[in-house]
Amino acid sequence: MDDKTIPYFVHEGMMVRQERTIKRLWVLCIIMFLALVGTNAGWIWYESQWEDVVTTESYESDANDGGVAISNGSGEVNYGEGKVHEDN
Repeated sequence: MDDKTIPYFVHEGMMVRQERTIKRLWVLCIIMFLALVGTNAGWIWYESQWEDVVTTESYESDANDGGVAISNGSGEVNYGEGKVHEDN
């Protein structure tokens, strides 16, 4: 097994490059954190623009002889003719 050595200035050069890379990664982490906070603040602001409104209305309809009764939003009830399927 051969022991190989590298010169000290090569090692120092590699360490300087690593320090620059680590500094850039810290900047990237800060930017990503600010982007996360910004996007969350954005969708919270967007969702807070809307007002939740609940309306409750009750409609009753009856259909005779198996007919179809359809209730629409205007309060009118439209009766349609329905046919009951009979298996022979």
